[in-house]
Amino acid sequence: MPVSERLFVLSQHILPKLALTRLAGCFAGWKGGGFTTAAIRRFIARYHVDMSEAANSDPAAYATFNDFFTRALRPGARPLADARLVCPVDGAVSQLGSIDSGRIFQAKGRDYSAAALLAGDAELAARFADGHFATIYLSPRDYHRIHMPCAGKLMEMTYVPGELYSVNPATARGVDRLFARNERVVCVFEDEQGQPFAMVLVGATIVGSMATVWHGVINPPRRPAVGKWDYRGQDIRLAKGEEMGRFLLGSTVVLLYPAGPLKFNPQWQAASPVRLGEAMAS
Repeated sequence: MPVSERLFVLSQHILPKLALTRLAGCFAGWKGGGFTTAAIRRFIARYHVDMSEAANSDPAAYATFNDFFTRALRPGARPLADARLVCPVDGAVSQLGSIDSGRIFQAKGRDYSAAALLAGDAELAARFADGHFATIYLSPRDYHRIHMPCAGKLMEMTYVPGELYSVNPATARGVDRLFARNERVVCVFEDEQGQPFAMVLVGATIVGSMATVWHGVINPPRRPAVGKWDYRGQDIRLAKGEEMGRFLLGSTVVLLYPAGPLKFNPQWQAASPVRLGEAMAS
């Protein structure tokens, strides 16, 4: 690992990550008028955000940074591929492949257990034994709403308190069990064939909030213990490509599927860019 990466990872261990995240959350919700607009314009220039894809391309139209960051896309900007599973976000592939004896590959020399990712739920993790996973990283420049990879019925949701390490590629290479130790929200669905799949929204430094369309904002507040919601009796169904949640600032989504004949898009490789709606797997 290069010295610069080692120093970055070291800084992640000593930074006051929660304080920085709370500060970012306060700024993101602040209606600062011209100051907010200037900050948005600076962010667009710094990260080369393509505003032509936004439903509203005018930076001055957003009252808060959060409104800008969770902006909607214009209609037709992300057509859905004719595939069993479509990509749920804009981002880049972190890793993907098989869940090997309950272990999920994170980076060279590092992996973590599906049970740890799923808040220690061994029974749920067993449903994905020898299954498939895909981890997708959302950078600051990306569209930050999360959509359904296929049609699904919501079964349960679990909030898992945890750390707030950055989730960029350098940290994934340098921090053990990164995605199983950060704060996260585990959403479990059943597809139209009755097969389970999980979408895990992973928090990170200055990710001020995570939200779902059925619950609204989940954090803040940041709870000290695991929280669980059972939706089996509510018949909440979402269509393929429909919005299911959103992040404030960049983070990661981990997708889990059970064992079976699932074949990922051959163009999907570690670090390859991906876009919402493109074919993910057949």
